[in-house]
Amino acid sequence: MKLKTKILSVLALLIAGFVYYYVSLPAVNIHSVDFWYFIIFGIAVVTVIYAVRKRISPSEVKQSKMMKLMIGLIGAVVVVFLVGSLLSSPIINAKKYQKLLNVEEGKFTKDIEELSFDQIPILDKDSAKLLGNRKMGSMVDMVSQYEVDEIYSQINYNNRPVRVSPLRYANTIKWFTNWKTGIPAYIKIDMASQTTELVKLDEGMKYSTSEHLNRNIYRHLRFRYPTYIFDELSFEIDEEGIPYWVCPVKKYNIGLFGGETIGRVVLCNAITGETKDYKIDEVPQWIDHAYSADLLIRLYDYYGALKHGYFNSILGQKDCLKTTTGYNYLAIDDDVWVYTGVTSVSGDQSNVGFVLMNQRTMETKFYPVEGATEESAQSSAEGQVQNLKYRATFPLLLNISGEPTYFIALKDDAGLVKKYAMVNVQKYQLVAIGDTVSACEEQYHQLLVSNGVKEETKDTREVKELTGKITKIAQSVVEGNSHYYIMLEGSEDIFDVAVNEFIGIIRYNVGDELHIEYKEGEELHTVVNIN
Repeated sequence: MKLKTKILSVLALLIAGFVYYYVSLPAVNIHSVDFWYFIIFGIAVVTVIYAVRKRISPSEVKQSKMMKLMIGLIGAVVVVFLVGSLLSSPIINAKKYQKLLNVEEGKFTKDIEELSFDQIPILDKDSAKLLGNRKMGSMVDMVSQYEVDEIYSQINYNNRPVRVSPLRYANTIKWFTNWKTGIPAYIKIDMASQTTELVKLDEGMKYSTSEHLNRNIYRHLRFRYPTYIFDELSFEIDEEGIPYWVCPVKKYNIGLFGGETIGRVVLCNAITGETKDYKIDEVPQWIDHAYSADLLIRLYDYYGALKHGYFNSILGQKDCLKTTTGYNYLAIDDDVWVYTGVTSVSGDQSNVGFVLMNQRTMETKFYPVEGATEESAQSSAEGQVQNLKYRATFPLLLNISGEPTYFIALKDDAGLVKKYAMVNVQKYQLVAIGDTVSACEEQYHQLLVSNGVKEETKDTREVKELTGKITKIAQSVVEGNSHYYIMLEGSEDIFDVAVNEFIGIIRYNVGDELHIEYKEGEELHTVVNIN
């Protein structure tokens, strides 16, 4: 009977331990805080079971050697945990924390090229969610079973700024009825053109955050890599549009729990569950999110605040810098960079510069451009349309005519983008507002010229002439203005005629002879006179 009781007790202990592990999924790693909790929980459960079996009352604990041993063991583990936490903290290791991130000084106009209108990401994450949900609502065959996940990772896809997010099961019942086929699609949104696409897959995704049991992505990773401590997962697609989970593995460089960076990246195919393990410096080029934005910002805050030690960062605060209250993303050279401003810890309303941090390589560049904080720029933009009560999104830093410029979308109460603003970083009283990106930029250029920031550029292109019969003619509307694109006999060039400047062009048809004067461009030649 005693043997049976012991066996049942051991089985109960093993089952309790398995359930705890299956639900909480701690990494079997001394650097994992959850693993220490697991150890303390396990010893506590054994202690309680022993006390119940031996019928030891609270008053009898001191007389039991085994109880004192187990309680002492719990105390020892807790002490080691607390001491390890202290020895890993910035209080003792300020210099090591400050050196976790290597920061170089960059050149703004060299590193950040000017973007054309169709490359500027005009949507933030909240706007992307609205478009994604609207697209999902139009899919009658899916909307009752699935909804769009909240992830919306921003990536570079074929040199375009794109946000992608998988679908997820609407609830547990919908999972139960659809788990065999998996999740059939993901949402892809072009952040510049606002084109929203629901990409249907030939085979459904079997591994996601909304899966249950062993196909849940976190449980799938834990069972394959029991010792890995994973950072924030991101959803991405490769060049062929195949969905993957990008799973960064934390590396602790200081003591037990301190100096967190990324040491490896696990790629998990969201359809098959197949995984590949890479060292951080060997990850494929198409991956954009090895380092989370929050981790990079935390590392830069260590770099900026701990130059003269921990206590200086709290008391004297000499030369202490910190990042501002938000961040955004820039696409540069097929990588995604986190952008945020840098200001003093005293909390004034100006930035001493800004920083760009590569989410794939951790490369970090500081730009000593003094100017307004992002919050000040948002207030300036909102002040221009205060009668409309539009809300400004967090700015995107752009290079406009060689000037560091905050680009801001202005939304109404429904979250829809209504106007755009450009605010000069160094002279934030220069604010341009427009209904379109091009109109906003045109007004911004005029402000730069009229305020002496830039000299007006003269068009020095030579005026050329050509006479011939029209072989092709097409009409288009560009930023609300009608244009005719024509081709003339004997020439392969395309000529752009603005209807508002040359209304007579509407009288001409294919076969009519036309004499034009024009200036050459890269793709289109601009007509300056017709007769």
